[in-house]
Amino acid sequence: APLKTTMRTLLLILTITALSGISSYAQTISGTLINKSSNLPVAYANIGIVGKNIGTVSDADGNFRLDIDSNYNNDSLLVSVIGYMTKAFKVSDLRNANNNTIFLKERIYSLNEVIARPTVFKEKTLGVSTKIKRLQAGFSDNRLGYECGIMMKTKGNAHLKKIIVNIARCSYDTIFYRLNIYNVKGDFDFENILTDPIYIKMAKKDVKQRIELDLQDKNIVTSGSFLVTLEHVKDLGPGDLFFCASFLHKTYYRKTSQGQWESIPFGVSISVVADIEK
Repeated sequence: APLKTTMRTLLLILTITALSGISSYAQTISGTLINKSSNLPVAYANIGIVGKNIGTVSDADGNFRLDIDSNYNNDSLLVSVIGYMTKAFKVSDLRNANNNTIFLKERIYSLNEVIARPTVFKEKTLGVSTKIKRLQAGFSDNRLGYECGIMMKTKGNAHLKKIIVNIARCSYDTIFYRLNIYNVKGDFDFENILTDPIYIKMAKKDVKQRIELDLQDKNIVTSGSFLVTLEHVKDLGPGDLFFCASFLHKTYYRKTSQGQWESIPFGVSISVVADIEK
């Protein structure tokens, strides 16, 4: 990430560089995602080659376009979105198809068994809560599927009550981001636990220094450490969104849908207020 310094501000920008490896043989694969039951479009789904940083997000009408080099013909293109079954396709099959209308089935979630025990919970704030703007990081490139966030470290069960984001600056006319919450399966291996998508949509005039998102009616419960991210899922036009950040933490990010998770040694200011099992 490029580094820009002034006497007052140290600005670290998480920019996404142009995809390397896209040669003159790159071809565009396009399609439309449709709910199999309702025949309505599936908006803001993640489409990409797992771990290859080649991906995109469908628009509000379920349409997507993605340039893929012919070297990836034998790879699998994964289509996933909260609330639907994941589907995979061989790149060459999609490239040769006459009609890339993809029907997605809604996912049926099973409820885990609940065992009532006398448990004591204590409200805690997890993550990064700095309001200092000398260090900033965030979205400076209109790359669909790019997401970044903070690991919330805890051992017990946690009932999430509120997400807090401290904003350093915003130049978009409107922001539109998806909140993702992941269980930790292994090193840089995460699984989204949400059953319904949660979006943050605000006009620039309403984007103050602090954004609070109430989660109490969502009944989100995690077990052990979990990752909270914001994902760029809509073309917002020119602009950027930067968070306050801290050198004392680590930001996890990936460059596009289905991309490889990476980390950098400073943390964007995203925190969670939760009732933690003692």
